[in-house]
Amino acid sequence: MGALGKLIDVALFVYFASMAIIAPLIDGQTSLPSGIYPAFLIDLKSKYIADFGDYLLMEKPHFLVGLVWHELLFLWPLSVANVYAILAGKSWFGTTCLLYGASLVTSMAAILGEMIGSGKASDRLLMMYVPFMGFGILAVLRGLVCRSTKNTGSVGKRSTIMPRRKLA
Repeated sequence: MGALGKLIDVALFVYFASMAIIAPLIDGQTSLPSGIYPAFLIDLKSKYIADFGDYLLMEKPHFLVGLVWHELLFLWPLSVANVYAILAGKSWFGTTCLLYGASLVTSMAAILGEMIGSGKASDRLLMMYVPFMGFGILAVLRGLVCRSTKNTGSVGKRSTIMPRRKLA
């Protein structure tokens, strides 16, 4: 995979690094008390809601609040771990990438299903959310196509234990 694999890792690195910042500071405002956030972050989210007409963040339906808790408790730590794994070249990056991607695709299916099914979402709002589905699919594919060059696993290897010699 070579250059394409490096390009995918760079794209995922930028995505995971941005989500490591955005998830607690912006998305967290949906489920955490607003008093813990500085005014400029609250204003930034309010401006986004007004500019894109994000009715989900405005109405805060229960399923979305639950998905945000899931993002904060499960996906955010995986984002931080994936940033570290890419920078340090860890062999477990494929596994955490697969976990993150599968979870993100599931969450985005619920969100996009609501947006498209309700007919409330503008094309501009959908174009804001659809790339997240794309990154989720990319993360799943990256997790499935693990390119580890090290052969550290024991799967497929025979035991090197020699049979015991009989004593006469």
